[in-house]
Amino acid sequence: MYIPEIFKGMWTAVKQIFKPKFTYQYPDVKFEPAASFRGRPVLVHENGVERCVACGLCSRVCPALAIQVQAAETELDKERYPKLFEINMTRCIFCGFCEEVCPEEAIIMSSEYELAFTSQEESIFGKDKLLKSVEEMKPRLDFLRAHR
Repeated sequence: MYIPEIFKGMWTAVKQIFKPKFTYQYPDVKFEPAASFRGRPVLVHENGVERCVACGLCSRVCPALAIQVQAAETELDKERYPKLFEINMTRCIFCGFCEEVCPEEAIIMSSEYELAFTSQEESIFGKDKLLKSVEEMKPRLDFLRAHR
């Protein structure tokens, strides 16, 4: 009575065996994201000097309220720098608004996607975990400049 349906289902399964696989054997094979991929946000620094001028636009535009910035005065060419810059990664929704609004290209979305925490405190990234050099982030910066 249901024999034709059984053979249809088995035929579908047999056809799928010979098609290419979409699944990566993670963690043996790592996913290489495209340039447009929005991973975790990072702060960019040039020659040890961070680009951020602590304008606070990123914290104002963040819909998840994940970014906290406190400004302080500096003797460098720029007027201010962030004394405190923290991103709560459990709140971040990786929307990229902070990257779009930043006038100095100081905060950008990296290609890092592996985020695992064992405690709430570990999920709050300070400047020590956020700072990356311009050379490390060059592919993303080139992509942003080409698509603005």
